[in-house]
Amino acid sequence: MAVKTKTRRRLRVKSIFVLMFFILLIIYLSYNLVGSINKIILINKEKKELESRIVSLEEEEEKLQADIQKLEDPTYIARYAREKYLYSKDGELIIRFDDEEE
Repeated sequence: MAVKTKTRRRLRVKSIFVLMFFILLIIYLSYNLVGSINKIILINKEKKELESRIVSLEEEEEKLQADIQKLEDPTYIARYAREKYLYSKDGELIIRFDDEEE
């Protein structure tokens, strides 16, 4: 009878160690899984931000390309210089109105 009790006790101790090993393994794997999911969420958030930045930069590029096209037109450059820097043609009088109220 004492042999059966010792064998049962050893079997029980081995079972407890195996169970503890698997519990620790599950905890470790769960921790790694949660960390990986968190990284994926952060990367997806950054991806969305970068995609929206790409869209805004593409819109800005289109605007700048349009400005380049306008600046290749001499009449546009002349009109822009007259409006922005108050240049005038011969015999032309410039009167500037400020929209600011004091």
